[in-house]
Amino acid sequence: MAALYEEDFYAWTQRASELLRQGCFGAIDIEHVAEEIEDMGKEQKHALRSQMRKLIFHLLKWEFQPECRSRSWLESIGNARAEIVDVLEQNPSLRPSTSGLPSDVYKQAIKLAMLETGIAKRAFPATCPYPFQQLMDDEFLPGPSEPDPRKDAR
Repeated sequence: MAALYEEDFYAWTQRASELLRQGCFGAIDIEHVAEEIEDMGKEQKHALRSQMRKLIFHLLKWEFQPECRSRSWLESIGNARAEIVDVLEQNPSLRPSTSGLPSDVYKQAIKLAMLETGIAKRAFPATCPYPFQQLMDDEFLPGPSEPDPRKDAR
């Protein structure tokens, strides 16, 4: 089984799942099964971090480039929030890590915002100004209230 893991991952998954269903635990490549299960959990945590980074990135753009606001930014903000909710609903054990999550990904979000907007790092707050609860509030948009594309008649 271990050789199959290295040669053909898909075939390995199919064989391992078949052996598990048959109760042939002695024939299973336990080390690789444990590794893959652990990696699946890490993927969920990564998805949460990635969506939080995307959310903060778009909120920074929203706040610091009000003249460039668009419906697509609103859509990106809404999608990131929805993805975070989905990950947390499917993985409630990740919820305790959410309070520190914004500060964990903030530096990466600033880098993305700097690249896209051309705004200098010193223009952004040194620490994340948005607590998790505020980030997840569908009504929250930082900065001046106008112009807001939701009010655009286009």
